[in-house]
This record gives sequence, C-alpha cells and structure tokens, in this order.
Amino acid sequence: MSDIFREIDEELRRDNLLKLWRQYGRYLIIAVVAALLVAGGIVAWRNHQLSLRQAQSVRYAAAMSLLREGKDAEAAKVFASVAEEGRGFGRLASFEAADLAVKSGDRKAAVAAYDKLASSSDLAPELRDVATLLSAMTGFADSDPAAVVEQLKPLTDTGNPWRATALELTAAAKLKAGDKPGALDIYKKLADDLTAPEGVRARAAEMATVLAP
Repeated sequence: MSDIFREIDEELRRDNLLKLWRQYGRYLIIAVVAALLVAGGIVAWRNHQLSLRQAQSVRYAAAMSLLREGKDAEAAKVFASVAEEGRGFGRLASFEAADLAVKSGDRKAAVAAYDKLASSSDLAPELRDVATLLSAMTGFADSDPAAVVEQLKPLTDTGNPWRATALELTAAAKLKAGDKPGALDIYKKLADDLTAPEGVRARAAEMATVLAP
C-alpha cells in the first residue's frame, strides 16, 4: 500500500513541476541567459582593460626609450597621447609630459598638467599631493605668494609625507610676500624638526641664520 501512495506522491510532484515549468520556465531561461551574458560581458570588459593596459605599457616604454635617446620632443608627443587615456600608465605619462614641459620652458602648460593631476579623483592621495607640490614649485616665480601658501596648506598637516618640503616652500612664499617673521618662524621649526629630511633641515637652518635679527 505504501508503494501506491509513493507513486501517487511522485506523480503529483511531477504534475506540479510541469505546471510550474509551464508558468515560469521561460523566465528561468531568460534569467540564465541574462546571467551568462553578464558574465561574458564582465570577462570581455576585463580582457579589454588588460589589452588597453598592455598597449599603454608598450607605448610608455617606447616613450621612455626616446627620452633616454635624448629625443625629448618625440617622447613628449607619445607621453601626451598616453596621458589622454588616463589611469594606469596614463597617469605616469601625465607626470612625464609635465616634466618635459618644464624642461622645454613651457611652465604654464606644466602647471596646468600638474593641477589636472592634483584634482584627479581616481589618483592616489599621495600622488595628488605630489602633483600639488610640483605645481606650486613650477609656477612659484609667477604665482601670488598668498595663493601658494593656500595651495600648500593641506600638505603641511602632521603626518603628510611631503610636509617638510611643503613647509619649506611655504616659508619661501611668505618671504616673497614680505612676511619675514612668518618665514623665519617656519625655518626655525624646520631646522629643529628631526622628522624632516636632512637636506631640508640644513637649508632651513641656513635661512634662519640669514633672517635672524
């Protein structure tokens, strides 16, 4: 008797499954196909990104070779092209292109390039700080001292890896603005700052001696 009930139970289950399949089978197929398409799309996108990075690396290496050969103008064109693509080697190329602009005397273009890097949200904070520092240094001669001080202010926080250099440049800006006491105060603190690089401390000590009343 139990076998009969088991057969009836299995038959009912099959009937229920068939009913469910008729009602929802096509949706299940659509879901499976969609999942496969998404998975395939992700793989294709990753492969595309890998291909782009590899192509960038080859062109970046070619530009570096041109640079070593002394072909700065040609290297600058390649760096600029790679830089336009952004991310990865594109960011490194942006720094190289800006550096070449400085060497060629086009400081305005270099400052613009560094400022663009400094405002790039997809760039690591440390590299954005480097770009800010390089922008301030490159445009220092033609910049308003107060603007330089304000630009460098975030980099002078305790713990920032570029704090000492930013403070040294801040002191120079204050001196340029005629704020001798403000510059002297920074130089004195830098000279006594054991966390600052030895070269920065030495220069700060010399400036403090020169500016001392």
